[in-house]
Amino acid sequence: MPDLTQLALYFAAAFVLAVTPGPGIFYVAARTLAGGRAEGVASSFGTGLGGMVHVLAGSLGVSALVLASAELFTALKLIGAAYLVWLGLRTFQSARRDASTVLHGGAAAPPIGPRRAFREGVLVEALNPKTAAFFLAFVPQFVDPAQGQVALQFVALGFVSVALNTLADIVVAFAAGGIRDGAAARPALIRRLREASGAAMIALGIGLALARRPAP
Repeated sequence: MPDLTQLALYFAAAFVLAVTPGPGIFYVAARTLAGGRAEGVASSFGTGLGGMVHVLAGSLGVSALVLASAELFTALKLIGAAYLVWLGLRTFQSARRDASTVLHGGAAAPPIGPRRAFREGVLVEALNPKTAAFFLAFVPQFVDPAQGQVALQFVALGFVSVALNTLADIVVAFAAGGIRDGAAARPALIRRLREASGAAMIALGIGLALARRPAP
């Protein structure tokens, strides 16, 4: 493993990157506003597990293979983008449908629940090739080949980054959950928040679809 100075530098850099607003934070915030704090926290752990998929793939060289192939990169990003857009459209339509149902005396559909939010979080992150590009660009800078076990070093450092990202996402989930709870007595505002979260997921999907493959 790198020396203590390098580890401290890595931790500091990973922490700054974790708290910097990005697609993962925006996705968790959108999921929380749409379904509540429990779904947001579950999706945080889901995106964390999806991140570890990229860490393990990177340690085995799979991510490098995907990034080296324009066809594989494009296929993965389009699948991930389509999934995000589908989630956004479903969230947006559900908000409008529930509002209409309540207006006519019916009951709104129940939230998707933490288990489903967790599964969706895993898929959203695992299907994002930009996450693979991040780990392959960032982590190797702190791997010390002279210490041996390069793959193990990669996994350990990647796990630290994923853990910090997950903690940041959980904080965001609680903050967004507080906003949602504060609007609980105003159904119209809840509907707008859910619609906005759906639109945010669609925007994230479009952004992923337009992402370019990193230069080799």
